Order: sequence, then structure tokens, then C-alpha cells
Amino acid sequence: MRNTPRLYVAIAAVLLAGPTFAADTVSNAELLKLIKAQAAEISDLKKRLAAVEHERQPTATAPSVASVTPATPPPNHDAQVEAAIADTRESELAVALARGTGGGGSSSNSVRWGRGGEAGPTFRSDDGYFSFKPNGRLLIDFTRTGGSSYDTRNISGAQITSARLGGEGTIGALGYHVEADFADNEVALRQTYLTYATKLFGHTAKFYLGNFLKDLGTEGSSESARVPFMLRNAATAVGQPVVSYFGMGAQMRVYGDNWHYSLSVNGNAPNSSTSGKNTDSTTYLTRAHWNPIKTSDGFLHVGSWYYYEKISDGVTSINNTPAIALDYNDNLAVSASSIANPTQDRGKGFELGGVFRNFWMMNEYGKRTIDSSTADSVSRHGSSFAAGWMITGEAPGFSSRSGSWKAVKVNHPVTSGGWGAFELAGRVDHYDYADAPRGGKGKSYTLGLNWYLNDWSRLMLNYIHWDTDNKVGSFQGPDTGNSIGMRAQVVF
Repeated sequence: MRNTPRLYVAIAAVLLAGPTFAADTVSNAELLKLIKAQAAEISDLKKRLAAVEHERQPTATAPSVASVTPATPPPNHDAQVEAAIADTRESELAVALARGTGGGGSSSNSVRWGRGGEAGPTFRSDDGYFSFKPNGRLLIDFTRTGGSSYDTRNISGAQITSARLGGEGTIGALGYHVEADFADNEVALRQTYLTYATKLFGHTAKFYLGNFLKDLGTEGSSESARVPFMLRNAATAVGQPVVSYFGMGAQMRVYGDNWHYSLSVNGNAPNSSTSGKNTDSTTYLTRAHWNPIKTSDGFLHVGSWYYYEKISDGVTSINNTPAIALDYNDNLAVSASSIANPTQDRGKGFELGGVFRNFWMMNEYGKRTIDSSTADSVSRHGSSFAAGWMITGEAPGFSSRSGSWKAVKVNHPVTSGGWGAFELAGRVDHYDYADAPRGGKGKSYTLGLNWYLNDWSRLMLNYIHWDTDNKVGSFQGPDTGNSIGMRAQVVF
């Protein structure tokens, strides 16, 4: 087969063009289609060439054996086709290896570990159409409180703050996520939803259906394993609606180069006490953020959110008392005073901050107004000022794309012989429920040190100085004290 070198040259040209195609995000399926089309064309050309050569063979005119030239046997077209197919298969393998997916669905190269700041594996089909990743998290806390004038507030203990198991994946543009939390000896569904990724007016968009984390401020929209402190800030804790951070519903998120916008409608979370007995509370929430300045050194973040909530008839009163220091100590909270017969509430918040190289800063304010059928409307206020420094030079984990906290990309992980990444952060929180006749006030000062061993594991140390002034409950009057908390976490 004199044209075999031409076949190899043609296929080699396609393979060498592979990186160019990959850079333009051409799929493996398209590459293989091109290779097969070229192989078929080459096979057809070889057939035609063989037919022409056969016609040009000299015809024997004498019976003499000596003068008879052995005729060239007709080309074996089936063999040529089989050879082209075999060459195409070799090309498929070469393309797959060049693309880092391996040849065949069982290749170990189709499994990636430690992506997206999580330790677990990601399984992906060769053409990228299917993917699956088991995931979960484990957060273990130890806390101690002292200095309070009430002995029952001066307690210490350990708890598993979060223990989640689940999985997520994609089927083309369709995605799914299922996750359950086993903390506090209870099972509760958390991130359990379907997604659909598409373009909307030329921008990347994602639609959610199910039970998902609301887009409520910078920390309310972030997983608790990603925020810089062991507790979410006061703006989020005070401003959250009855249905809290999770809820069954639908959501749309649209992303631009320096902004994002979201709109959602939520009912109760699956484990809500009123689910199945009364009509759900329904929350209509919208949030947007914008980066008016965005450079290679950092960005400025400006954001806002608003919601309206129709409260379920099954909610007879609202008396939420968010923790002011750490989750474990239930005695350490600001009393908000109970509001009977609530009918609806409204919340709004504002965000201002940014990132500059390895520094970050964020200010947030949240307000919630609750209407009652038997009392006057009551407003609650929460505010927070926080700042941090990645001592080892990494970029902070705050995302300019979503306006929320993500994983820190560690430059020198401990698991690779490095020191990991260190972060020093501080925050001041104010809680104000004084608009209610018996509402209290409180504030806290938090100093945190975070050690990121790698992209998916972190050790945290938080010191909190706090004071409260409650008007009702077991811990009335001015009180002050100090709390310390330690956390070990892994996200996979």
C-alpha cells in the first residue's frame, strides 16, 4: 500500500491539530467525527487509485511462459477499509490521551481528584457529557465560654456541627445535587436540587429546582464550610426570613463579566415543622452584585438583596434568638422578644467590600420588618464589619463572580510538603432587636486564625469577646464574657 504514508500523514495532521481544537473547546466527539470522515475519504481515494493502476496493467499477448509478466493481483478493498478503521481507532486513542481523558470509559485519566476545593473524585465520560462526584463534609467543633456573670453560660463542649454525605453530577446541561446532613442526631436534606445551565440574553445562566441555599448576602449565600469564621455574621442571622437559609422552590442566577443577579421563590425546607400541616411560608427573594472596579490585583464589591415573605398560618409566633458567639452554647444569645401572630415580613440588605491582592474587607447590613395581625410592626437590625489577610500570599476565597465565599486555592499544601496557607481575620457584629418592647441588644468582636492545610481541609481558631443586654429570658441585663472555638474540617 504505497499510500499508507499519506494516510499516516493525514491522521498525524489531525492529531497535531488537537490542541488547537481543544483551545477552541471542540469536543472529542467532533474530533473523532472529523478523523473518521477523513479516513473514509482516504479509503475512497485509495480505491479509485487502485482501480486506475489496475486498468494500466499490460495485457499478456504471447503464450510463452517466459514472456508472461505476473499480473498484479487486484487490491483487497476490504483489507484497506479494515486498515483505515484500525488507524482511526488508534487516532481515537491518541486524541483521548492528548485530551487527558484516556482511551475508553474505564481509564483512570477520566477520574480527577481534588477539584473545586474538594477532596473527592470526579468521574467524567470521555466526551464530557456525563459526570458524577460523591461529596460531603465533616465539621468538628470544640468551644469554651468564660467570664459571664451567669454560671450556666460558662460552659464548654464539643459537637459535630455538620456531617454531610451526598453526590452531584451532570448529564449535559442538566445537573443534580443530593446532600443530607446527619448533625445533631437528625437527618435533614440540604442541597437537594436539579439544575439546568444555559444562556440568557448572551449571559451564562443557571436554573435551580428543589431545596437549595438562598442567595442571601455574602455569607448567607455561602456554605458554612467556606466562610472565614465559625459563625455567619449578624447581618445574615438577623435578616434571614422564617424559612431560613434553605427552602423548596425555584431559582434563577445570571452571571456577567462583573455582576450577577438572582431571583427565587421558596417555600419551607423539607424538615420544616409546618410542612404537610399548613400552607408553606413563601419567600420571594432577589439579589444582585456588581464589581465597578475589577483588575488583576482585585475588585470592589457592591451588592444588595430584598425579600418579601408571606408567613404560614402554622407559624403562631416568631422568637428567633441567633447565637452571638458559637453554635454549641445555646445559652449565649441575644433575646429578640416574641412576636405573636405574624402575617408577613420583609428583609433587605446591603454589601460593600472587596479584595486587593491577599487582603479582603466586607461590610454588611441587614434589616427585617415583621408584621403581626395583633401588634404593631417590628424591625430588627444586624450589621457586620470584617477584614482579613492571607498571610502566605494566597488570593482570598471571596468570589467576584457570585459574590460569595468559595474555597481558598493553597499555593503550598501541607500534603505536598508545604506549610499550607494562613489567614488572619477580624469581625465586629451588632445585633439590635430594641424596636420590640422587650427586645435586646448585643455585639461581638471576633478574631480568627485559619490554617488551610490544602484546598479541602482547614483548622480554625476563633476568639470572641461579646456582650448582651437582654430584657427577657434567663439572662437579663448587661452581661459580658469571652468564648473560644476550634474547628477541624474536611470537604470532599
